[in-house]
Amino acid sequence: MHFTQFALPLQLLNAKNMESKLVIYNTLTRQKERFEPLHAPNVGMYVCGPTVYGDPHLGHARPAITFDLVFRYLKHLGYKVRYVRNITDVGHLEHDADEGEDKIAKKARLEQLEPMEIAQYYTNRYHQYMDALNVLRPSIEPHATGHIIEQQQLVQQILDNGFAYESNGSIYFDIEAYNKQYKYGILSGRSLENIKDASRENLDGVGEKRNQADFALWKKAQPEHIMRWPSPWSDGFPGWHCECTAMGRKYLGEEFDIHGGGMDLIFPHHECEIAQAQASMGHPAVKYWMHNNMLTINGQKMGKSYNNFITLEQFFTGNHPLLEKAYSPMTIRFFVLSAHYRGTVDFSNEALQAAEKGYEKLMNAINDLERIAVSPQCDAETERVVKGLRQKCYDAMNDDLATPQVISHLFEACTTINKLVDHKGTICADCLAELKEVMQLFAFDILGLKAEKSGSNDAREEAFGKVMDMVLELRAKAKADKDWATSDKIRDELAAAGFEVKDTKDGVTWKLNK
Repeated sequence: MHFTQFALPLQLLNAKNMESKLVIYNTLTRQKERFEPLHAPNVGMYVCGPTVYGDPHLGHARPAITFDLVFRYLKHLGYKVRYVRNITDVGHLEHDADEGEDKIAKKARLEQLEPMEIAQYYTNRYHQYMDALNVLRPSIEPHATGHIIEQQQLVQQILDNGFAYESNGSIYFDIEAYNKQYKYGILSGRSLENIKDASRENLDGVGEKRNQADFALWKKAQPEHIMRWPSPWSDGFPGWHCECTAMGRKYLGEEFDIHGGGMDLIFPHHECEIAQAQASMGHPAVKYWMHNNMLTINGQKMGKSYNNFITLEQFFTGNHPLLEKAYSPMTIRFFVLSAHYRGTVDFSNEALQAAEKGYEKLMNAINDLERIAVSPQCDAETERVVKGLRQKCYDAMNDDLATPQVISHLFEACTTINKLVDHKGTICADCLAELKEVMQLFAFDILGLKAEKSGSNDAREEAFGKVMDMVLELRAKAKADKDWATSDKIRDELAAAGFEVKDTKDGVTWKLNK
C-alpha cells in the first residue's frame, strides 16, 4: 500500500504551527530550502540504519540523534510522519566496490554462529543503546533480508529498462547507459570521468564489469558464501544499494519527502540509490536529501574500518584508553546536539566534559523552576527573557535545525532562573508557567533530553534533602538562641563539604556545588 493513500485533510495541521517557516539544507541542490511536503500533512522520511555486525559506536549515535530530532520536530509541527529506518543484515560487503566478504557472514564464520544470530544480537544491542540515548523508535524498521523479493523486482525493472546487464550470474548497473539519458553524480557533484578514473585505480583487474565504475545490483554467491537466495540470474544476494531503494519505495511510495543519513553515504550509496530510482521508475524518488556530518578523532572519521571507534558501551562505562571517565547517555546526546548537524565534531574528553557541565546546568535550572516564588509582576529583564524565549527557539529550529542556538537560548533562560532562585529578580505566575512550558518543550520534547535519575537515586536524594533540612533547622535554632559560634560552624562545615547556603528574606536556600 502506497504512503500517499494515507493522506489526511490539510486542515488537520495545527494552524499556528503551519506558520512556522521550517527551512532545511538539501544536499541535492546545495542550498537551504523551505520544507514543503509532497502530501501534507503526511511526511515520509527514510534514514539509512546500521549494518548489524558489531556494537554501535559514537558514529552511529550522531545520525540516530540527528534524525530523531527531525522526527520529533516534524511531529511537533503537526505533521504525520512515517519514519522508516532500515536494518542492513545482508549484502553489505567489506568493500563498497562490490568485492570482499559480507560483513555479517564474516562475523558469523569467525564466531561459528548463524548469520541471523549475529544480526539479531547486534540489532538488539543497537536498540538497547539507542533507547539509552532516548532515540525514538522509527515507524517502520524493515530488514534487508525480509525484502529480497522487492529487491529482485527492482533489479528486474532496471534490467528491463536497459540500465543493467548480466555477467556470470551477477547483475551490474550500467553507468554509461544511464549517463546517456540521465546524469550520474548529481548528489556528490562527481563527474562520470572522475568516478571511472577512481574505479580503475582501485579495482584494476576486476573482469566481470563492462566498466569498473558499474556497481552490483545482484551478486552470484560463491560456494563458500553463507547468505544466498534463488533468483532468475543465480543463487546470490542483493547489492548493498538495492535495499534502501526497494524498501523506501515499498513503505513511502514512489516519491517521498526526506532521505537522510551520514555524509559518508553521499557517495557511493546515496548516489547509487538516486540512479536506481531513476532507472527503475523514470523519475527521482526523493525531494530533500539531508546528511549529518562526521564525528572525528584527531581529525579522522570515527568508524570500524579505521579501527579508532569507541563503542557506546565504552562511553557509558569509561572502559577505553581514550576516555578519562564514563559519560552518561544524556551527556553524549547533549554533546551531539551542541554542534549543528552539518558541522564536524571532533572527539575530546574536554568537549565531553563541557557537554556534561552544560547538560547538568540545564537540568539543574529546570529542577529549580519548582523552587521559584511567584510575585505579582515580573521585573523587566525577566519579562524580556521569558516572553522572547519561545520564538527565539522556534526561529533557531526553523533555520535548518540550529540546535546550538536553541541550547544558547535555553542557557540564557537558565541564567534568569538562577537569578530568580537567588531572589535577584521577580516573576509573575503567567510568565513562570510559560517558562516551565517552553523549557519542557524544547529541552525534553524536541531536543529529546531527559533527567538521568534512577528510582534508587531519587530515594537517596530525598533522604539527603531531609538530612540537610535537619541540619539547617539546627543552624536556625542556634541563630535564634544567638549561638553565633555554632551557627557559623555549621555554615562553614557545610561550605567545606561543597554546600552553598544562603540566607534570604524568604528563608534559607542551599545547593551542592559539583
